[in-house]
Amino acid sequence: MIEEEEVDLLLNDLVDLYGYDFTHYARASLKRRINRLWSLDRFPSFAELRYRVRSDSDYLKRFVEELTVNVTEMFRDPLFYKALRTEVLTALAAKPFIRVWHAGCSTGEEVFSMAILLKEANLLHKSLLYATDLNPEVLEAARNGIFAMGPMKQYSENYILSGGIHDFSIYYTAQYGYVKFDEELTRKMVFSTHNLVSDRSFNEFDLILCRNVLIYFDKALQERVFTLFDESLGPLSFLALGAKETIKFSSIQAKYKQIGSEKLWRKVG
Repeated sequence: MIEEEEVDLLLNDLVDLYGYDFTHYARASLKRRINRLWSLDRFPSFAELRYRVRSDSDYLKRFVEELTVNVTEMFRDPLFYKALRTEVLTALAAKPFIRVWHAGCSTGEEVFSMAILLKEANLLHKSLLYATDLNPEVLEAARNGIFAMGPMKQYSENYILSGGIHDFSIYYTAQYGYVKFDEELTRKMVFSTHNLVSDRSFNEFDLILCRNVLIYFDKALQERVFTLFDESLGPLSFLALGAKETIKFSSIQAKYKQIGSEKLWRKVG
């Protein structure tokens, strides 16, 4: 098992050599993932693992991917997406232009889900979806709009439960075990690296979605990210978080009103 001081050494290496700052990620979760890599890749010693991280750029990619959890699906938590349809998009419909930020977008499943909602609300033509992540590898996968065929049955069920009324397969073409989503959707997406730990606000948004990212951050980093989001949201805009996340007890709480029972808040202050 890796020791606390060894975790510190690795995290310092990542900051000093590559600019990846994981020092405010939840320590128990980080340690668990590093230990998993160590046993999976059968390193004989901590020194060997550290050497690979410091000197092998391909292994560094693997290491960072393992630390940044990329678990996502389309229309994840369908009732949340139903609330987006009924509460958020109806409120944003009158705007001349709609900017959406998916922070920590991973491989892009939720960005495509959002684009489909906007299309069905007849709002996609005047929308732009900014999708950002720390990890450039997952962004490349998202940018292509190509996903494995296997999960599509589950995604289709999620879509119907979210209020979808079409056959989900109208949005993609299938070939050789993969599906490619329509370019009408991807044309409205901008993919870019952005580090929630260190990067600043880059636009004013009508809706920010950051789902199941903050649970991996400690309280100090969560607070920093909430401030970043607050700076990035215009008046009467919306913030969406994951099922286990909340702005309660944060410094921005007083400015926001929760919408229904889902993890959706509107900026009212």
